[in-house]
Amino acid sequence: MSGKLFIITAASGTGKTSLVKELLATTDNLTVSVSHTTRAPRPGESDGVHYHFTTVDAFKQMIDESAFLEYAQVFDNFYGTTCQAVERLLHDGVDVILEIDWQGALQVKEKFSDAVMIFILPPSRDALRSRLSGRGQDSDEVIEKRLAGSLTEMRQYDKFDYVVINDDFAEALADLQTIIKSHRLSRATQQVRNGKLIDALFV
Repeated sequence: MSGKLFIITAASGTGKTSLVKELLATTDNLTVSVSHTTRAPRPGESDGVHYHFTTVDAFKQMIDESAFLEYAQVFDNFYGTTCQAVERLLHDGVDVILEIDWQGALQVKEKFSDAVMIFILPPSRDALRSRLSGRGQDSDEVIEKRLAGSLTEMRQYDKFDYVVINDDFAEALADLQTIIKSHRLSRATQQVRNGKLIDALFV
C-alpha cells in the first residue's frame, strides 16, 4: 500500500469537520473515508457523503461480520469505519483521512502502526461551549452532555503524534497542510512513491 493514513480526532465542536473539508479542497490526492453511523442525519448532511447512515441492527450485523476497521459507541450512537473502504484507497496510492473519535483512533493505530495521528484542540473551554451553542441544532441538555464528555476526550491528546490548536481557522488549516506535506516528503514515502526515479539516479 502506497497511500498514507492520517487520523484526525477532536472533541465535538472543535471545528474538525470544517477544517477537514477545507483540507480536502486544498490538498491533492487526499480523500476522507466515509464512516457508518446510527445517528440521524443533521440538516444539510447526505447519506454516502457525510456518513453512511444506518440502523443499529444493521450496524451490529456488520460488527458480527468483522466489517469494521474500528467502531465505537459515542454517547447514544455507533460510529465505524469499514476495512474494505480504507484498504482499497491506500492500495490505490491515495492518502486517506479518518475523521474519528479517540477510541477508534487507537484501534486503527494497532492495525496501521504507521498511521499519523492528529488531535485538534479548542483554544479554551469557553470557546468550545460557544461553538456548541452556536450550532443551533442541539438542545441545552445535549450540549451539556457533550461538554461533560469533552474534557475526557481532550485528555487523550497525549496519545497522538501532533496537536493542532484551532483558534485561528487559517492557521490551523496551514498546520494540517504542513503535517501532511512533511510526511509526503519523508524518505520512506519518497522511496515508495518515487523509487524508480531515485534508483535511476544511481544507475
